Amino acid sequence: MSAASSPLSAFSTPEKLTWSLQILRRRLVLDLSIAGGLGTTFGYLWWYGYHLPRVRARDNYYIKIEDERARAAGFK
Repeated sequence: MSAASSPLSAFSTPEKLTWSLQILRRRLVLDLSIAGGLGTTFGYLWWYGYHLPRVRARDNYYIKIEDERARAAGFK
């Protein structure tokens, strides 16, 4: 098998290799940036849009139950 027919012959010169690595590096940085940005955005949406309202509703429910128990026991 000669060097010209090798599957890596397209990357045989350092210029082509560095060019393709730069493209891959740029693509990787772009993909990681988008993933981090979207993950952070949807994390905030879930935390402030779903989690905190549910926790507040749960806490208010238990406060209401505790107030009813205190009233029934004569503490309030």
